[in-house]
This record gives sequence, structure tokens and C-alpha cells, in this order.
Amino acid sequence: MGARAGAMTKPGQSSEGRTLSWEVRDGIIELALHREPVNEIGLATLEELERFVAALPDLEQHAGALIIYSRQAAGFCAGADLRELHAGLQNADGMAAVRGAREFLERIHRVFNALDAVPIATIAAVHGVCFGGGFELALTCDLIIADKMARFCFPELRLGLIPGFGGIPRLKRDVGNGLVRDLLLTGRSINATKALASGLVSQVAAKGEALRAARATAAQVMKFDRATAAAAKTFAKPIPLDELRREIDLFCELFARPAVREALRKFVENTSAHPYLP
Repeated sequence: MGARAGAMTKPGQSSEGRTLSWEVRDGIIELALHREPVNEIGLATLEELERFVAALPDLEQHAGALIIYSRQAAGFCAGADLRELHAGLQNADGMAAVRGAREFLERIHRVFNALDAVPIATIAAVHGVCFGGGFELALTCDLIIADKMARFCFPELRLGLIPGFGGIPRLKRDVGNGLVRDLLLTGRSINATKALASGLVSQVAAKGEALRAARATAAQVMKFDRATAAAAKTFAKPIPLDELRREIDLFCELFARPAVREALRKFVENTSAHPYLP
């Protein structure tokens, strides 16, 4: 991916992938999601996220903030690639499918934990759909800046599952338990205004302006001492590792049930344009 005008990019500081790309731009790492239709997270995205995380220690030497955003018009991310998950179920017996799901979850948790622990400030610039695994990706960031049209949801309940990418422990860390239970037990989505009122979102931007607002916030963050910011972040944002491991166990217990296989089949056979919408 070529550097845009004004970018401060050195060799190895940019990459163009099939599902995501990154570059260092004016001292800010920008990670762009661009898998059609809405950045569903499957094996290809996971592999490219792993490569990004492996590159982060070097990238951090030339940057003071990280922004994660989407180039897809429909939104930030619709969550896990459920069609890929269903295909895996069709090609494996019950226990093998559960082992495959656990392996995938352990890999995605390593990536998300690494993003959670990055010593520089991290910002999710969110618009449109921010559901399931996409919501969980946003929750790894220090700040979420939302377009006023953004919506947040954990729709996993409809499949007989819980969020599996670390969503429950991270949401509990960041907001009150009332909102956590509402999102997990009802499957309903909330808009940017409610997300701001709950403390989930730090700023609501005009339609189409979340990335611009995130860049302005990143520039503000970089005015201050990096070591102090890293120390404050470590103190204020502990990673709930024990709960994250328990989440994987619980997800796998639920995933083994026949009801989940049936729910995934119905999702895959749904012919509506956006079957993930509430």
C-alpha cells in the first residue's frame, strides 16, 4: 500500500492485505478493515491480524497512537464469519468442531489481548454496524469514537452462544453491569447516543466523521509524554485474563450443543441482505 500524501512511512511500515491494511501516517498507525461485505472475522482476517500484531513492536517505535477503522460503507464489523464457522461444522464431527473452535478462539484472544496491551493509545473509529466480534475488537481499544449512526450489539444469543472474542470481560471492565446484562440477555442493539451515556463511547461524531475525530484525538494524545501515558494505561486498563480464559471454556461448552448447529444452519440459509441485523 503506497503512502498517502503527508505520510511519514518508512520501509516495513505499511502493508496491504486481502482483509485489512495498515500504515503509519503522521505518527499514527492506521489499521483499516476492508473485507466485504462488513469485515466478518474468519481465518483470513485472523491470519492478517496476527501479522499486524507481530509487526506492532516495530511500528510502535515510529508512532504514538493506533486507530482501527473500516473502509466498508455498511459499518465497522459485523462480527465472526458465521458461514465459515458453519462450514467447519459440516466438515467435522462434534468433538473435532469444538477443538477447531477452541483453537480459533485461543488465537483470536492472543491477538486481542496484544491489542489491549499495546503501550500507545488505541482508538476505534466506529460507524454503522459494530456487532459481535467487531464490537469485541472495538472493546480492545482505549477509546471508542462513534459516528452518530453507529449501533452496538451482541447477537450471539440468537445462535445459542455467548460472545467468544473477549467481549464479556472487557465490557464488564468498561461499563456498568446493567448495560452488560441488557446487551447479553436481550440481543438488542444500542445506538451511539446510549453508548455515550453509558460510558462505552467517549465521543460521538457527525455521520461520516468518526475517523476524522479519531485522528484529531490521536494528535491530542501525542502531545503528552508517552511513558506517562503507558503507565497510566497499564494502571487504568487491566486485562481480565482469568475471565477471558473462562469465556473460552463457556463458549466451547455451548458450541457443542446441537441447537447451535441448527441456529447456524438457519443463519446460513437466510437470504436477506443483512441477516445479522437485529
